[in-house]
Amino acid sequence: QVQLVESGGGLVQPGGSLRLSCTASGSTLDDYTIGWFRRSPGPGKERERVSCVSNSDSKVFYADSVAGRFTISRDSAKNLVYLQMNSLKPEDTADYYCATATDLWRCWNGYLEVWGQGTLVTVAS
Repeated sequence: QVQLVESGGGLVQPGGSLRLSCTASGSTLDDYTIGWFRRSPGPGKERERVSCVSNSDSKVFYADSVAGRFTISRDSAKNLVYLQMNSLKPEDTADYYCATATDLWRCWNGYLEVWGQGTLVTVAS
């Protein structure tokens, strides 16, 4: 059973950058479509999709709110999937999670299989 672990979160000023990493034990990330999701702090906040990358053809999806600022990528040699986040805004503050999916459609439409524990990103001055 694959297990996912996110890292790279922290406190950053508005306009700054962070790179999140998702790694796996027990399996190879290249075998899965991988998505990044986030949940903002506070009651009633729903999970928001951020980005997904296919394992078959490397196609990617981005939420409108992050397109042009965030980039998802794979490092197969290191068994990592990154989420490079630039031009961060306070509204990007959230717990960020990576998850596996069977394909890009399922990733984008919420049919996720295995989740990591999350890493907190706080954007504040």
